[in-house]
Amino acid sequence: MAETGAAADDPDSTAIERKAETGPQTDEEQPLADHVEEMIKRLGIVLVIAGGVSLAAFPFAEGVITFLWYSVLPGSVSQPHVYHPLELVLTQLKTASLAGLVVALPAFVYQTYAFMRPGLYPHERRYYLAAVPTSLILALVGMTFAYFIVLPAVMNYFLYYSKEVVDIAFALGQTFNLILILIGYLALVFQIPLFIMLAIMMGLTTRQWMQDRRLIFWGVFLGVSFLFSPDPTGMAPIIVAATMVALFEGTLLLLQWTNRG
Repeated sequence: MAETGAAADDPDSTAIERKAETGPQTDEEQPLADHVEEMIKRLGIVLVIAGGVSLAAFPFAEGVITFLWYSVLPGSVSQPHVYHPLELVLTQLKTASLAGLVVALPAFVYQTYAFMRPGLYPHERRYYLAAVPTSLILALVGMTFAYFIVLPAVMNYFLYYSKEVVDIAFALGQTFNLILILIGYLALVFQIPLFIMLAIMMGLTTRQWMQDRRLIFWGVFLGVSFLFSPDPTGMAPIIVAATMVALFEGTLLLLQWTNRG
């Protein structure tokens, strides 16, 4: 009994026991080289998954191309034109790669979780695991948004300023570069709420910190949109940047409303 009482009165002992109960029990110091090697292996797994899904999706790519061409482009646009021998095959590969990207997103989230798991507290592990299916759902929402909102707006805009000047004959490769980039880009853009909430719930930042620097985030969103968009007219980057700002502000508003962060 005396030993038990002494241990209870020892603050260092109590702190160690509390850490053992709530802290990352599997966290161990490892050489930097081991961390780098593990990270490369996990990134390799993501690339293998993306490549495997892309190969599996390749036989269906031509059907997807036909569907997107005649549903996204206005009816006044004729069938696609091919200007070099490998244009169709390369477009099929790019289309199949989009499926690989979508599946790779939750795989990437899970692999980052597995990499960081030894240093995470139990509640942080729950947040990370919940982010895996959420990432896939948000990617699908982003692709749907691109299909129904962004692509029709961009394509109609292109036709509006060009139909009075030239005969329209869209090239398959270049047109699908724009379509696939915007769809894949918005699949990534719609991950913004997930990353914000994950960072706040894990204590990496706070809602107030992000609110105080919102203009910086807006500037970054605009810069990234113009940097990675294949649309030189500026129409697509503006739409994408506005979407990023709306997702950012909507997430912060939701967190404020729920008293989180």
